[in-house]
Amino acid sequence: MARDDGALITRLLSTPLEDLLAEARARRDARLGPGTPARMTYSPKVFIPLTRLCTDVCHYCTFATTPSRLEAPYMSEEEVLEVARAGATAGCKEALFTLGDAPERRYDAAREWLADHGFARTIDYVRHCAELVLKETGLLPHVNAGILEEEDYRMLRPVAASVGLMLESTSERLLEKGMCHHGSPDKVPAVRLASLAAAGRARVPTTSGVLIGIGETPEERIEALLALRDLHEAHGHLQEVIVQNFCPKPGTKMSGAAEAGEADFLRTIAAARIVLPDAVSVQAPPNLNDERLAELIDAGIDDWGGISPVTLDHVNPEAPWPEVERLEAICAHAGLPLVERLTIYPRYIGAAGSEWLDPVIRPAVLKLADAEGLGRDSHWSPGMADGAPGTVHKPLGRRYEGPVASRIHRILDRAADGASLNEDEIVTLFATRGAAAQAVVEAADTLRAEVSGNDVTYVVNRNINYTNICTHACSFCAFSKTSIKAGFRDKPYNLDLDEIAGRAREAVQRGATEVCLQGGIHPSYTGETYLSILRAVKEECPELHVHAFSPLEVSQGARTLDMPVSDYLAKLRDAGLGSLPGTAAEILCDDIRAQICPDKLTTQEWLDVVGSAHRVGLPTTSTIMFGHLEGIEHWARHLLALRNLQLDTGGITEFVPLPLVHMEAPFYRRGQSRKGPTWREAVLMHAVARLALNGAIDSIQCSWVKLGMDGAAAVLAAGANDLGGVLMNESISRAAGASHGQEVGVDELRKAAESVGRRLKQRTTLYGDVAGSMLTDEVA
Repeated sequence: MARDDGALITRLLSTPLEDLLAEARARRDARLGPGTPARMTYSPKVFIPLTRLCTDVCHYCTFATTPSRLEAPYMSEEEVLEVARAGATAGCKEALFTLGDAPERRYDAAREWLADHGFARTIDYVRHCAELVLKETGLLPHVNAGILEEEDYRMLRPVAASVGLMLESTSERLLEKGMCHHGSPDKVPAVRLASLAAAGRARVPTTSGVLIGIGETPEERIEALLALRDLHEAHGHLQEVIVQNFCPKPGTKMSGAAEAGEADFLRTIAAARIVLPDAVSVQAPPNLNDERLAELIDAGIDDWGGISPVTLDHVNPEAPWPEVERLEAICAHAGLPLVERLTIYPRYIGAAGSEWLDPVIRPAVLKLADAEGLGRDSHWSPGMADGAPGTVHKPLGRRYEGPVASRIHRILDRAADGASLNEDEIVTLFATRGAAAQAVVEAADTLRAEVSGNDVTYVVNRNINYTNICTHACSFCAFSKTSIKAGFRDKPYNLDLDEIAGRAREAVQRGATEVCLQGGIHPSYTGETYLSILRAVKEECPELHVHAFSPLEVSQGARTLDMPVSDYLAKLRDAGLGSLPGTAAEILCDDIRAQICPDKLTTQEWLDVVGSAHRVGLPTTSTIMFGHLEGIEHWARHLLALRNLQLDTGGITEFVPLPLVHMEAPFYRRGQSRKGPTWREAVLMHAVARLALNGAIDSIQCSWVKLGMDGAAAVLAAGANDLGGVLMNESISRAAGASHGQEVGVDELRKAAESVGRRLKQRTTLYGDVAGSMLTDEVA
């Protein structure tokens, strides 16, 4: 022990239980920081008992057995994969490998089986099976293999997202004759602490825990927690600490032993939350405590561990897993939404991921992760042919019950009043789950009705992407090509002026009021090129609104003419440009831009171009591309940057969330990106934008190309008021792999609007009224 741990132990054991529980709850609810609401997590998993043979002879264990009682010392590869595949089908994300400590040290049968199959040690076979599961099913292995050395942990890093080793106790008395660990060499506290330290040195995220009621004293329980605290402070690798209650099992030497009393158990949980650093989660097994789940929540836990829809708890086979729906209801009642997590915790995935997450396993982790590093809540991704999980009546996919924290209500009230929310407040809204997320969606829809009324607007437009040849190599872009690099659906092209003008003429003939012009940054394009494209369109169609040229194109045009951006924008304006698309924004945070588009404009450069456009009288839209490498804090900073710009210049007409379509995005194909936002995140992006931009940007547009028409309709009930355009010849999302069409009829837009009880209304690019409909049957 160190510091004044003696006084701490005394306080933890002498404080009235209710006071201690209250302290633990407060610590739990505040531990995630000011921008993250409290919640409960669990990991959907399968349990793979690779071998039930063990060197040790713990007197409470029914998992370990002898070779004579097994058909084979180890599960076969086929048996392992059968369980893992069933788990993947059922929506699991973790494959928990559990086994006895190095049985080859004790049993000839284990040594012989390993040798026959080409392995020297059990841990070598564990690694092999973990690699198979990762490769064949995408489940993330979590390995509980007993005492390991540092080189063993390093060997596991590419195939196991995390490892586990229960400390159980630091009491040497438990090794004495007649005590539970007598005859179990791997249960020596110093040996277990050394192995846990080795995991830390190997930089492997680790689970540990204490087992109470096996003969230890109350003081020894706290001492074990303090030892775990010290380990984490030395290495930073403990994800969670399990406080597990001993349950006597028939057929063991401790079958008649008394369990720890409930008050002792709850006190130990509360002590764990108070003793351990805030970064470390505190877990209690729900299947061993089915009758007191609410009490465990009140004691300060924040995680339930792994729960399997497929396999039983092979260590405690007599204790079935609770139904997730029931557990969710209990958590919701406590105001703590139940959320899926991965076996590796969020903080080991994000900025610190390069240290803790091996590059080999990182792609599998990103495929399963959401923007907070927790588990994706559905199979949906933007651009998929399958319908979005939400509906117009249930934008989040279902209705949620439970209390909503007063802090959430205060933020929503401030947003409704037009106050500028700060970053923490916006992050808080993005992090909401369950009933709190539902409250955000409902508040956004109420505000939408107040600000934008009941009209759902759209514009009849045509996209003309005049070239897909680009000098930039943005890691998310499947649209751009070099002169020789073909793509998923396109080959390199560069339209001539006659073709561009002809497409504009066709658009007018079909009733378009707008043409949107954007392309790659072609190596031969100059500022004069963009002017010539603009003039060709305006000469052919003088009345057509030209919405053209991203801030990146404008910057390139000005640079090639050695002209200030504002002067070049004025030149474009005078040639007939009506407005600019606020694209190339991606994420307005330079740490993310450095990873996904390092040679593009910086955040400030983008803001400067857009601000200059406003100052010369050219309105712009604004966008965000989300669902890749960024976190919710980046979303908040992006919205704040747009709000501040708008309050300064007033030239933004709308905000358009653009969820990443991942399928053909280069960085996703390289395993460097998530699969776009989850459905909850897509809904909340529109809802939180409505709230955070209130008083600055009135129109929130949804992209039917990326969400699908049903998805877009659902988002209309979550703060959005605009469906964008009919998008004749939209090609950028299609190049990325989106299944939704390149064009939509007005009837489809009308059905989407009417599904939420609203009226479809055509608008101009700048949100003016369109006098009479000029639509032909081909569009309408």
